[in-house]
Amino acid sequence: MSDTRAAELVDRYLGHLRIERNLSPHTLRAYAADLARYLEWTERASVDPIRPSHRQLRRYLAELDQARYSRRTVARRLAAVRGLFGYLASEGVVDSDPAAVLATPKIPASLPKTVPADTLRMLFESPPEDTPVGLRDRALLEFLYASGARVGEVASLSCGDVDLAAGQALLFGKGSKQRVVPLHAMAVSTLRAYLERSRPVLAKHVSGEALFLSSRGNPMSADAIRRVFRARLAEAAAQADISPHALRHTFATQLLEAGADLRTVQELLGHVALSTTQIYTHLSMGRLREVHHTSHPRA
Repeated sequence: MSDTRAAELVDRYLGHLRIERNLSPHTLRAYAADLARYLEWTERASVDPIRPSHRQLRRYLAELDQARYSRRTVARRLAAVRGLFGYLASEGVVDSDPAAVLATPKIPASLPKTVPADTLRMLFESPPEDTPVGLRDRALLEFLYASGARVGEVASLSCGDVDLAAGQALLFGKGSKQRVVPLHAMAVSTLRAYLERSRPVLAKHVSGEALFLSSRGNPMSADAIRRVFRARLAEAAAQADISPHALRHTFATQLLEAGADLRTVQELLGHVALSTTQIYTHLSMGRLREVHHTSHPRA
């Protein structure tokens, strides 16, 4: 099969992921990059990219391993190839999925990183309250922590998605799945101040109904939110390896440690599978062990 034909089929698959599965632009870019590397390898290795043998795919994985890619990267690239062949098989382009019999590399379990209490305090206090951008950043940080939302979900919020009177927000998660999350009093108060005193100053004709706006009045993208987070983290003189997603991890962990049940946390996070949420039980158990070790008279 020609390289052009293979690239066309990959584009069809990416279109399927975008339209039918409604994957985020970030996820689509990752799939596209991994499949582009696969096509480059098949060209170098003189392998038919659409009809490789099981042995040839194993060689692809072996070369990734020899190149010292992490197991996580190898697993991700295999998942991209496996997804492509699963789609092509369902479309009748290929008779079977040659990647189906390949074992996914075992990935060492890693616990989500949470934000220490002192770092949270410094982070929330770093934006000034007397400037439109500072007030926006305070509202943004409080919302991330109060809702446990993904950065992409926050970037897609419109003003109508937040009901301050009811103390809640409507989030659109992966696959356009909707969920309503409650907001605590501090988040509601900060958001109200932002909407009354800051957003009207920032708003321009390009703003539309987007909730969070840049200093030029543009709707804030996920990347813009991450940049704001890094900048405020630096101002707070806090550790630099914390991401906005760590606020989501902290949100979930603290709820479980305070006695929330796993199903409730699953719903709040917008996880499809309970197994995805269960990783936070390891974090809370670690906290229990720590308390036990420091508090029990015989520990």
